[in-house]
Amino acid sequence: MGLLDRLRGQDGPRVAFFGIDGVPFRLIENHPEVFEHLSSMQATGSGGAIESIVPPESSACWPSLTTGVNPGKTGVYGFQDREIGSYETYVPMGRDVRAPRLWDYVEQAGRSATVMNVPITFPPQRDIQRMVSGFLSPELEKACHPDSLASELEEMGYRIDVNAQLGHEADKTAFIEDAHETLKARFRAFKRYVEADDWDLFFGVFMTPDRVNHFLFEDYEQDGTYRDAFLEFYATLDEYLGELVETMPGDVTTLVASDHGFTTLDREVYLNHWLRSEGWLSYQNEDHEKLADIADETRAYSLIPGRFYLNLEDREPRGSVSRGDYAETLEELTDMLEGLTGPDGSAVVDRVVRGSNVFTGDHDDIAPDLVALPSDGFDLKAGFSDRNGIFDKGARNGMHTFGDATLVTDAPSVSLEDVNLFDITPTILDMLEVDHDPASFEGRSLA
Repeated sequence: MGLLDRLRGQDGPRVAFFGIDGVPFRLIENHPEVFEHLSSMQATGSGGAIESIVPPESSACWPSLTTGVNPGKTGVYGFQDREIGSYETYVPMGRDVRAPRLWDYVEQAGRSATVMNVPITFPPQRDIQRMVSGFLSPELEKACHPDSLASELEEMGYRIDVNAQLGHEADKTAFIEDAHETLKARFRAFKRYVEADDWDLFFGVFMTPDRVNHFLFEDYEQDGTYRDAFLEFYATLDEYLGELVETMPGDVTTLVASDHGFTTLDREVYLNHWLRSEGWLSYQNEDHEKLADIADETRAYSLIPGRFYLNLEDREPRGSVSRGDYAETLEELTDMLEGLTGPDGSAVVDRVVRGSNVFTGDHDDIAPDLVALPSDGFDLKAGFSDRNGIFDKGARNGMHTFGDATLVTDAPSVSLEDVNLFDITPTILDMLEVDHDPASFEGRSLA
């Protein structure tokens, strides 16, 4: 056992995981000259496209990726969830994740985990070695454990997230500059704590790619103004990943993965406005902006992304759909969704998934009844305010996809056939040789 192993108090294999939020595998596959280091890792190890989860939304994806179980067990279904037996909604945070995280297994095994910038981890856990919470953290000072971590990160210019408001400007120059600065600061922080070499699991997420994709993906796919800037950003990300991997000691296995894919956004689809136009949703008065404002006669409502809930008796406070009509009403709504077309006549929805088929567990009591997975180009929105129409186009020109997420690793033995996000946690636990019950996970180990 070497000195560093003695400092860690453990002699065993280690894993470094780097999340690249929202990076589609086809982007890497189509541009080996941009992704020199990731392409090299894939060539000597393994890599390919994997599936996300239902729904493919970051607030639901990262809890599932880091627990290996579906939202029915994590208790997190999206950026906005509803209270049980209520029309009140809330934004899920780390404390709302009800299943053990990957790093919980590691720490319980007497090993050490450093966790940085993972979405939906605020407030930071204080029973692990080191954590800085990611997406949705209100401020850096409150997002760090131990407390001293905040001042160290501030010295490096660390930022929890990009200033996404800059992406709404017609001129994206300031947004791109901010994205680079955020990415650079994240890299510096990751490198510092990777080089500390006092961990068994390092788990860090680059959230910035998701932001860049939301505002520049159309430029990339359609040779727009910022296509070169888009590819330059990714060349920088790849360079940073390459440098991080080069610093790894020989006992570390590295994985790089995204939580969902991406494609160009052509139209936003406001589903509650559509439900209202079809006579399925109405409001108590003209001043409405939240779920609690729906009227008693409402048959269904939607939350992002593409989640549909029947206004069901004995479940919703003012339920109008009887239990006896539940199955028939779901079929009717499914048929309507499958027949919904855009302004050009193309299908808005690729497929409709029954909630009972994908959400199982102790926390499926707030699960949606249906989830619509959109056809490429249609971004499914909700909203309870009046709209001018069902279809719109805002500042964002990129959207999430269920397919084409990324997994690349320097472990050549990893099989990437029929893989999804649920497989990542059991795979890492096997790589770490941490004891666990495989039956606890939706996925399987790929190692």
